[in-house]
Amino acid sequence: MTIIKRAKAPTPKFFKLLRTIGLAMAAIGSTIVAAPVALPFTIVTLGGYLAVAGGVLSAVSQLTSESKPNANAE
Repeated sequence: MTIIKRAKAPTPKFFKLLRTIGLAMAAIGSTIVAAPVALPFTIVTLGGYLAVAGGVLSAVSQLTSESKPNANAE
């Protein structure tokens, strides 16, 4: 199964929830990093990690599909 087909395939309900959580994490992390107020270095670093973790979680959750493996597949 190619990545395009996998991305278009139906996503299980649990992974839809994880994708939403990942998007929220990415949004919160990005907001912390881009805050117009001077924040401590530790908070800004944590915001960066939160944004990256949220992006990865969302991407992996989106590529999870419900399709059953095909015996004739590559």
